[in-house]
Amino acid sequence: MPLTLRFPTAEDETAVRALHEQLRSDDFSFVLDEGTWSDVLDAVEHASRGENLAPGFVRADYLLAEVAGEVVGRSSIRYALTDYLLRVGGHVGYAVGPAFRRRGYATEILRQSVARLNAAGVDRVLVVCADDNAASAATIEACGGVLENVVPDRDGRPTRRYWIG
Repeated sequence: MPLTLRFPTAEDETAVRALHEQLRSDDFSFVLDEGTWSDVLDAVEHASRGENLAPGFVRADYLLAEVAGEVVGRSSIRYALTDYLLRVGGHVGYAVGPAFRRRGYATEILRQSVARLNAAGVDRVLVVCADDNAASAATIEACGGVLENVVPDRDGRPTRRYWIG
């Protein structure tokens, strides 16, 4: 079954909040905004248009990854880089729910995210991962990522910086 990236809808709240809870143990926030689901959807819409952004934020698409009608993961696609994003955030953040891993979904999420950025005029895409996250490093490398360096994040943890493009 093909994987599709799409914007969240009112019907996605239960699935997204469940994945958020599952990924909490990985120290990953699946839901990008707090508040009611309506607040989340409004924030996603504003971020996509680059409107009402908090300081330090850039225009971004928050997309759900769906396979056969089921939400399996998500992608955050940032169309510009702040100093922080250039250092340890990157253009793309992605996640796959624990029950859906090892099926190639992360690679497809990243591949489609890079294609969206390329279509928007971003020729070189920065993708980062924790230095000890072998699965994510393999995903990035499978999508053509070339390791530039390893730098400490805010908490001093080593972060691998890859460029695709």
